[in-house]
Amino acid sequence: MIRRLVVAGLLAALALPAAAQTSPAPLATPAPTLPRVALETSAGRIVIELETVKAPVTAANFLRYVDQKKLDGVVFYRDVKVADRFGFIQFGTDGDAKRTLPPIKHEPTSETGLHHTDGTISVARLGLGTARGDFTISVGDQTASLDAGHGQPEDGQGYAAFGHVVEGMDVVVKILDAPVSPTATRRGAFQGQVPEAPVTVVSARRVKD
Repeated sequence: MIRRLVVAGLLAALALPAAAQTSPAPLATPAPTLPRVALETSAGRIVIELETVKAPVTAANFLRYVDQKKLDGVVFYRDVKVADRFGFIQFGTDGDAKRTLPPIKHEPTSETGLHHTDGTISVARLGLGTARGDFTISVGDQTASLDAGHGQPEDGQGYAAFGHVVEGMDVVVKILDAPVSPTATRRGAFQGQVPEAPVTVVSARRVKD
């Protein structure tokens, strides 16, 4: 009997280290909560989720315009409709010095891993490092023309995508489908792409949880 108890005790002792080494599987790291901005427009509400992790510079730039209320009262001044539900719309400060903040560093899609798919928002620019306060929303897949590596603009670095529409794509399409003037321009540009009755951004605010 004593021998059996000793053997049982030894077996229990040998089992302890194995049990001690067993640990629960590590918990998965939750994905970061991305900020959202609601554009209340004269055509309806558009909500955009910002990629502050993948495109931190460009997303932070947009949030500065939002937080400083510099987008309140701006209009969607450009409709580029190539085909049904295919093209992009553009809004922003449009050269208004009182609304425009300093330019930012370019974050190409080849670095961020983002793409100009349906509903993507990106920042307009001329040369590298000139992007400020004008933004486009893609309708349809625009990766072949707006992503880096496709020759647009001439430097081939594309445009910096930094978020996507999560609510209100019907409003975006409505703006794209609005009649445009055949003769009007914006500061001498965009003839044939200027809406006859531009939609106004009444307010741009962060969406509170």
